[in-house]
Amino acid sequence: MSEISRRDFINLIKKGLAATGFTALLAPFIAYLYPPSLEETPPDPIRVGTVDDIPPGESLTIPFGRYPALVINTDQGFRAYSAVCTHFACICKWDVADQVIHCPCHEGFFEPYEGEVISGPPPSPLGKIPLKITNGEIFIGGSV
Repeated sequence: MSEISRRDFINLIKKGLAATGFTALLAPFIAYLYPPSLEETPPDPIRVGTVDDIPPGESLTIPFGRYPALVINTDQGFRAYSAVCTHFACICKWDVADQVIHCPCHEGFFEPYEGEVISGPPPSPLGKIPLKITNGEIFIGGSV
């Protein structure tokens, strides 16, 4: 059995660290090029609650598959959207004072009736989620 010299051992360690560093730099780049799908939603409708659980002008954020959903009681009725911003997938919140959907990451704003972009960098509207009210209970998703 041959012995390894100190110099060869140090070179081996350097190569191992270089490979680890290269992998650490390459992984986020690959993840950027192949982002996860935002379409992962439950196949069956989800019960949100009752119409009394969300007063007019208020909202409720609930788990909806991999990402949360935003259910809003607007002056034109209930609306449901994916809470994931179309800019960089930040989670949007309902701004009660201004009655708009706000993405706090890059100051994106969406209107509550169709989810259209009002201002900011988001390139497209929020994803609509089907909503149905049955006997005063709110259901979203699936084939409602």
